[in-house]
Amino acid sequence: MEKKKSEVLKKLFLSTLYLSTFTFGGGYVIVTLMKDKFVDQLHWIDEEEMLDLIAIAQSSPGAVAVNGAIVVGYKLGGLPGVLVATLGAIIPPMVILSLVSLFYQAFRTNFFVNAMLSGMKAGVGAVIASVVYDMGGNVVKTKSVLSVLIMLASFVACYFFHVNVVLIIVAVACIGAVRTLVTEKRKGEKA
Repeated sequence: MEKKKSEVLKKLFLSTLYLSTFTFGGGYVIVTLMKDKFVDQLHWIDEEEMLDLIAIAQSSPGAVAVNGAIVVGYKLGGLPGVLVATLGAIIPPMVILSLVSLFYQAFRTNFFVNAMLSGMKAGVGAVIASVVYDMGGNVVKTKSVLSVLIMLASFVACYFFHVNVVLIIVAVACIGAVRTLVTEKRKGEKA
């Protein structure tokens, strides 16, 4: 049993280290890659649970990539899982940022580096669109009219009316809490 847990922790560390090393574009890009790794490849987490974990990661303060590593690490290995997943997620950016800071002046004016970063923006946009498509598709698959309306209203509030995302998260959390209370109350009345 201990050997299996140490193997899971080792694979968790290497997976988060790899994902963090080769992910450009921030935390939202890593969401699709985490789903691909932990749901599709390793089958450690089911898709519905992964969506829940990512929702927790996105609504928590801090970087989405690190929060994602924390919740996945906790799910898979408890506190040791949190530690190894977090370490795997923060080592690459810390090393890369340290190196970039040493050579900042050279990078800042380099045509090729600027061109490469501009090209990456297109790839990051495509990955984020993929995440929205996957997660939005899962909301639509639930066939819950309220969930779809919440998703659409959140988009409209953010994109067209420039409502702060924190306010949208708080409002949706309140709606979710009320919805859960009503559902539980109805279940209690039927029992």
